Amino acid sequence: MTREDFFVAPSNARAVEMLDDPASWPQGKLILVGPAGSGKSHLAQVWASEAGGRVVRGAELADLDIAQVAVGPVAVDDAEAVAGNAEAETALFHLHNFLAQDWPLLLTAQTPPRDWGLQLPDLASRMQAAPIAQLQGPDDALLSAVLVKLFADRQVAVPANLIPYLISRMPRSIGAARALVGELDARALALGRPITRALAAEVLGTE
Repeated sequence: MTREDFFVAPSNARAVEMLDDPASWPQGKLILVGPAGSGKSHLAQVWASEAGGRVVRGAELADLDIAQVAVGPVAVDDAEAVAGNAEAETALFHLHNFLAQDWPLLLTAQTPPRDWGLQLPDLASRMQAAPIAQLQGPDDALLSAVLVKLFADRQVAVPANLIPYLISRMPRSIGAARALVGELDARALALGRPITRALAAEVLGTE
């Protein structure tokens, strides 16, 4: 999950711009919001790597020593997972306060903080005060680029008409693209056949 492997497209360009612009982080925090498979986790990894920080999962915050985590930039992936868990919400609240003095905090979530269902009022107010960078679901251009790269990474040549065929029939997420390419490659190897539209139709269950 490097920056070179992240494709910038209209669906995510504004979020990438905000991620790279310190002026978009007026309080030292930013929330990446977008549907599953829109690239939030990838961007969090890119940011943490370039900032010299670390990525933690929202679901694991309650089990971490927050004082040890808050020693540099931190990205909390799937931050809304803390909602309803008193210990996890308290941990995120303390992490926010520790970092506020010296280090930036990036969070990712599928929805804005107002929809997380946070029970800790002080945490809810801090999260809702954070600026939001919105990612949309991947568009055709982004899915095309991802599919081409995924096949190339496996050194698999596919016919030119396969990519638009897949895009029109597959679930629209980066994760689905990875899974589909993996399944097509495995099926082709098992059957000793090239990856074609006919094989794709079998895997997708379409005509």
